[in-house]
Amino acid sequence: MEASSGAHERAREQIHHSQAPVAYGVSWAMLLAGALLLGLIGTWLVWFSFIVQHKHNEEDIRAACQRVMPETVERCVDTVIIQRGGVRR
Repeated sequence: MEASSGAHERAREQIHHSQAPVAYGVSWAMLLAGALLLGLIGTWLVWFSFIVQHKHNEEDIRAACQRVMPETVERCVDTVIIQRGGVRR
């Protein structure tokens, strides 16, 4: 039995020495890819929140103009948006 365990140990050592060393941890490429992905997701979230806020503000302006000046809603909306620093449609 002792001869087979010695052969087994030699085989295990040969396998252990023939394997390439494994790098543990995070590589720079993985960090860069993660940062890039995080930046893209963050940019998209900022853009999306801007669009949602813009639509919400325009709906509020349109509702207020409808209550105050129902006959000239579009003109009122354009005027308020321009006065608030927005761009004419």
